[in-house]
Amino acid sequence: MLDLDLGARIKAVRATFTDIATVMDLPGLEGRIADLEEQAAAPGLWDDPEAAQKVTSSLSHSKSRYNKLTAVQRRLDDLDVLIELAQEMDDEDSAEEAKTELAALEALIAELEVQTMLSGEYDAHAAVITIRSGAGGDDATDFAEMLLRMYLRWAEHHGHPTKVLDTSYAEGAGIKSATFEVDAPYAFGTLSVEAGTHRLARISPFGSADKRQTSFAGVEVIPLLEEATEVEIPENDIRVDVFRSSGPGGQSVNTTDSAVRITHLPTGIVISMQNEKSQIQNRAAAMRLLQTRLLLLQREEEAAKKKELAGSVTASWGDQIRSYFLYGQQLVKDLRTGHESSQPDAVFDGDLDGFIAAGIRWRSLKKD
Repeated sequence: MLDLDLGARIKAVRATFTDIATVMDLPGLEGRIADLEEQAAAPGLWDDPEAAQKVTSSLSHSKSRYNKLTAVQRRLDDLDVLIELAQEMDDEDSAEEAKTELAALEALIAELEVQTMLSGEYDAHAAVITIRSGAGGDDATDFAEMLLRMYLRWAEHHGHPTKVLDTSYAEGAGIKSATFEVDAPYAFGTLSVEAGTHRLARISPFGSADKRQTSFAGVEVIPLLEEATEVEIPENDIRVDVFRSSGPGGQSVNTTDSAVRITHLPTGIVISMQNEKSQIQNRAAAMRLLQTRLLLLQREEEAAKKKELAGSVTASWGDQIRSYFLYGQQLVKDLRTGHESSQPDAVFDGDLDGFIAAGIRWRSLKKD
């Protein structure tokens, strides 16, 4: 007789999923989708392209979240049927399939559980990530490119659309900086724990002495805010430079001065954009990102002032958050959570879920 005692695990995973569905308000999500679909079907929707974009984007994100929840519910129901059939037919293959599916559902529900901890003001928004090389010469610029690929691969694994907005290539290897967008629900809340300084230690492929080289790269994560368009930026406060896009040859974007660099003179914030073929489109995208950063800067200054008045000015994030060792021990270790992996190749190929989940839980505990 087949021994397939998964009852306790299934009970636990169902209880967790029920809690998640309650927190995420599945009935409320259904109502929001119905309301957004009605707005999207309105005849004059695209008379205001900006408003239309907000509606269609919100509808897409809401449907994505709803579909993920209902898909998990269906898989849980199907699992019950599969286990019942395996036991009735005494089928080892079906039993193994049930065990594999249960493990997959446990991982997926653990991921959804982490998302319920994302209750920050901007957590539900899409994310804009900027990676900048730091100290370390060619190793640092190469490391920055490795991080760019790592995050793009992570997004690809999860089916999240990405868009590279700007890339500044180094004279030697790698990149000086890159900015890209991850357009998915809760992308900011999820990826914001990746912000900080990342350190790479390895035998440098660019030197001849076979010595260990330490290099650094910084990761900045900000939310993509529709409300940022409300930030007024006087023309006298910005300097706009146009230039030819950099990167591999043969691309039409490299044949005209379509790239745009906007400098906000009062703060020194610089935004470059070269993804689009049109200078007008690049300027519009750069202004939107500048407005977001100025809005966040304003909020940060207000929060810092409140903390100062309350007599508590303590940073909640350490500067260096993670170390990647590619020699000897072969290890990636998060310095805040202690989470680690002995498979750096997998991490650089986008296997970041463990680090991200640990970071979100760590941040949630610090808030309590």
